[in-house]
Amino acid sequence: MSAAVQPPEAEVAPEHPEAAGYRAGRTLPLRVEAMRQLRRRRTLLMGGILTALPFILIIAFAIGGTPDGEDGGGGGGRGGGRINLMDVATESAANFAATSLFVSAGFLLVIPVALFCGDTVASEASWSSLRYLLAAPVPRVRLLWSKLVVALGFSLAAMVLLPLVALAAGTAAYGWGPLKLPTGGALAAGDTIPRLALVVAFIFVSQLVTAGLAFWLSTKTDAPLGAVGGAVGLTIVGNVLDAVTALGSWRDFLPAHWQFAWADALQPELEWGGMIKGAAISVTYALILFALAFRGFSRKDIVS
Repeated sequence: MSAAVQPPEAEVAPEHPEAAGYRAGRTLPLRVEAMRQLRRRRTLLMGGILTALPFILIIAFAIGGTPDGEDGGGGGGRGGGRINLMDVATESAANFAATSLFVSAGFLLVIPVALFCGDTVASEASWSSLRYLLAAPVPRVRLLWSKLVVALGFSLAAMVLLPLVALAAGTAAYGWGPLKLPTGGALAAGDTIPRLALVVAFIFVSQLVTAGLAFWLSTKTDAPLGAVGGAVGLTIVGNVLDAVTALGSWRDFLPAHWQFAWADALQPELEWGGMIKGAAISVTYALILFALAFRGFSRKDIVS
């Protein structure tokens, strides 16, 4: 008689089985999220506004004549001395690009940062698509990380777009040349692009606070307009508080107090003090806000 065939031992199923080929780190790739955001109407509209601004300024200078800077003025990084880039706005393409950044850094460039970072999560909730993304399944940390990286990337692109268009338009309108300083002297043409790049980099870092506010609010509400408007409103409140000189040295802890510290990059001798202090303040606030966004969203009951 042949021996009875013993049945194979049953395999123990893993406690948390995963679909074959599933990798949490491959869900919601950055390129997919970037293309989704790029096709949105608000992205194209913001790009159009930033592209049009230099041409609007050229027309304004052509109609109004050479700017005399009577009402202009830029803030020094330490809240003390003032520079006036409007006085030399039409001297060269570099001057025109610097002026375009000056007139937009205080408010206009706040809008795309608040828009891209404040709309990104809240819009998914308002469309009732957020829970389906998480059911894909996309881990919550991965979803927030992808959206934050793309939002910051678009914010940086907006800040780079403006001076690039201004340089091109300014070259056609005023010619290429050294960057003439309102305090006297000039930066050589070879130093102009690196200095303007430093200015853009600092403006981006200084706007990380707005990005943090918008992103945190975006994880707290289902209303994109509320997140965007809240971030812009709180940024304006910071600017108002910085104007209250009675606060004295307490203003040094306000990100708004250092928002024009990039003016130190447009000096014959590059000064880093104000920019380093401003960057440290902005990064500290931003990291706290981003941490609050991730912590709150990881515990949030997603119903939309």
